Amino acid sequence: MDLHFSRTNGPIDEEIDRLIERAGGIRTPEYVREMIIAALKAGQEEDTRANLKLMNSTLKEMRFTAKVFGPYRHIRKVTVFGSARTRPDEPVYRMAQLFGNRLAAAGFMVITGGGAGIMQAVNEGAGPEHSFGVNIRLPFEQRPNPTLEGNPRLITYKYFFNRKVAFLKEASGIALFPGGFGTLDEAMETLTLIQTGKRNPMPLVLVDEPGGTYWTSMLRFFEEELLKNGYICDTDFNLFKRVETVDDGVAEISRFYRRYHSQRYVDRQLVLRLTSPVADPFLRDLNHRFADILMPGGKIIPSGPLPAEEDEPEYAPLPRLVADFNRKDFGRLRALIDAINDH
Repeated sequence: MDLHFSRTNGPIDEEIDRLIERAGGIRTPEYVREMIIAALKAGQEEDTRANLKLMNSTLKEMRFTAKVFGPYRHIRKVTVFGSARTRPDEPVYRMAQLFGNRLAAAGFMVITGGGAGIMQAVNEGAGPEHSFGVNIRLPFEQRPNPTLEGNPRLITYKYFFNRKVAFLKEASGIALFPGGFGTLDEAMETLTLIQTGKRNPMPLVLVDEPGGTYWTSMLRFFEEELLKNGYICDTDFNLFKRVETVDDGVAEISRFYRRYHSQRYVDRQLVLRLTSPVADPFLRDLNHRFADILMPGGKIIPSGPLPAEEDEPEYAPLPRLVADFNRKDFGRLRALIDAINDH
């Protein structure tokens, strides 16, 4: 039988409906139904066992990720990347410990890769009660660090791509300490997602120890090769900030949420949810200063919750700005958010 996601499958749709009803407790049956249809279609179309195993493992890993993080959705979290090879006697290790401690004191939880080095230092600093670990199963032994071992907020993944989703989907901020290929991979993926709007804006800090050259060398490459050759724009440098102290790093992350709360798109318009309203004179200034990132004839206007936001009633009391954003200039969008926070 040729299956379709539309309700044109006759008795199959009826069987799925009965199964969903019998299982009970399913609050969004329309999505569960499509997941079942997708699984059946994959079973019909795919005769390669390895592909089905990948789909199966991915779904199970993502389900478990949502289960573990779900109870903590109301708490902002900062994902911290860095080398697993950093030794406890190195200054940057102690800096990462203090960074985790200061984030926890500021009300954040931390997410790390769950391993040694910088990851362990951050988890030690934050403490097990403020820590998540998203570990990876490798061909060689990869044990969780002592702070996370036995922690119910430790997840071990088979696939890197599922792990990356958890790192970025659940984060309200990213901090990158010096590291190897993995750290650079995570840095570039995070920047790409924010630059292209595939991930909502969030603070991204590049942490060097005082006088360190790890990130200054990278930024020099960005300027001399990427920017000079037109591969990136100068406004892309708004997407991140290099810091040399723990206090500056935590302050940069906290500053991002001084007035900005969250965002979503409704009917091609960007809705910025704030913790306090914006006065008219400042709003006129924003329209003037950021006209370049608005659609032709577009504006930034104040608003209450839009009808499409009824599925997020917890955000209903927040004041909003609705912008006719062109959905291209995300470095300038970050500048707009900074202006709102700093006013």
